[in-house]
Amino acid sequence: MTVLTNRQATAPAPAEDAPRPSGRSIGMVVKAYIALTKPRIIELLLITTLPVMFLAAGGLPPLWTSVAVMVFGTLSAGSANALNCYVDRDIDQKMRRTRRRPLARHQVSPRGALIFGIVLGVLSLLGLWVTTNWLAAMLSTGAILFYVLVYSMILKRRTAQNIVWGGIAGCMPVMIGWAGITDRLDWAPLVLFGVVFFWTPPHTWTLAMRYKEDYAAAKVPMLPVVATERRVILESIAYTWATVLCSLALWPVAGTTLFYPIVAAVLGAMCLWEVHRLLARLNAGKTGVALRPMRFFHWSNAYLALLFLAVAIDPLLS
Repeated sequence: MTVLTNRQATAPAPAEDAPRPSGRSIGMVVKAYIALTKPRIIELLLITTLPVMFLAAGGLPPLWTSVAVMVFGTLSAGSANALNCYVDRDIDQKMRRTRRRPLARHQVSPRGALIFGIVLGVLSLLGLWVTTNWLAAMLSTGAILFYVLVYSMILKRRTAQNIVWGGIAGCMPVMIGWAGITDRLDWAPLVLFGVVFFWTPPHTWTLAMRYKEDYAAAKVPMLPVVATERRVILESIAYTWATVLCSLALWPVAGTTLFYPIVAAVLGAMCLWEVHRLLARLNAGKTGVALRPMRFFHWSNAYLALLFLAVAIDPLLS
């Protein structure tokens, strides 16, 4: 899922065979490799991982298991993001939002990024296998492979439904967190998987509405590029309703206290209000930036974080 929103336009990146700058410090190189992992996206993934471990444990999860899942889950997400940067290095140079990424600016070589991503993936697989269980390790590895091979290499450049199905990789942390604690899967993590699955398209489409010209220039058929604003907003409304309804299903499935459904209902109502305001502004004749799609994008980030915070708090109350 993409949450970076750097709006600063920079000069076009040099050709891939242009000479690399010399004299870079070790700190600059390290910073460039860290940037390959897209830390802001990792933060969002971890926001959904830790609360699920509270729910799986029925309270405070085992400390060292939680630390292991978070550390090696971070390596897993970093691996997927670094490999995504490797695959997308050509289109990243064409988009304002991504021109400052390390490969687009030739701060890291493609070969270096590829090796770095693979090493992180192997470390995450071995780390989860040794410290938790094989199920969490396999789910983590499956998420990396799906994101890189299915989303980045196949779906992203071929279909407007790219983020709908490609977003499955971003849903996997809830499964990994649950499996890390229980060594099995259950209906509760499947419900939360559904929450993230339905949440991802409207979240990403509103960002793509803001950067539609970027995606068009890179020939990436995001829905806002190939469809009307009305269709994008109507589909965003439908997915947001599905997100809210799925979030409320956790109450009976996981047997939470009343705290969780009350919080989920309030957050859901606010999220629905925001997405319906997009349609109201469109009906009032506003288009493009005047629709203020980024308002919903930022709110959807807060919605997911606060919802999963409620998931973590609820078992402590019971």
